[in-house]
Amino acid sequence: MSLNHRPVNTADIPVICAFPQSEDESLFFFPKATFPLPPAQLQEAIAQRADATVVERRGEVVAFANFYRWEAGGSCAIGNVIVAPTARGCGIGRYLVEKMIGLAFAKYQAAEVTVSCFNHNTAGLLLYPKLGFQPYALEERQGKHGKRLALVHMRLPRPAASNVTF
Repeated sequence: MSLNHRPVNTADIPVICAFPQSEDESLFFFPKATFPLPPAQLQEAIAQRADATVVERRGEVVAFANFYRWEAGGSCAIGNVIVAPTARGCGIGRYLVEKMIGLAFAKYQAAEVTVSCFNHNTAGLLLYPKLGFQPYALEERQGKHGKRLALVHMRLPRPAASNVTF
C-alpha cells in the first residue's frame, strides 16, 4: 500500500467533512462540531491549529489529523484524527499517527505527544497503546443527548534514543 502525507489544502475540506458517518464518529473526530460537519466549521478549527495533515492513497485523501496544542520542547497534542470509511482497518490510522508523532518530535522537539480518546472509540483505544501511548488521566464528559462519557488521555514520552524515527 503506497501512502503519502502532506499539508491539508482547501479542496480537501469537503472530503474530510464527509468522513464521519454518525454522531458518534463526529464526536470522536471533532467533539465541538455539529453533524454533519459543515466545511466552514472544520476550516475555522484548522486555522486555530497547527500542522493539519492529510494522508493520500492512490491520490485520494483518506485520513486527517492536526495538533490542537503544540509547544516547542513541551507537549504536542494530536487531534481531529479520522480515517475515511472506505480506508479503515488498513493501517492508515497508524501511518498518520506515526507521522504526527515524528513531526512533534522533529519540528517541535516535543518532550511528549498526547492524544485523547473517548471510551467507546474502540479503534482509537486499540491503536494508541500499540504505538506506545499510555493512559494517564480520565475526564468525564457529556456527549450528545446527555450521554455520560469518559475521555481517556494518553501520552507518549520522547524516546531516549535520538535516532528513533517514526
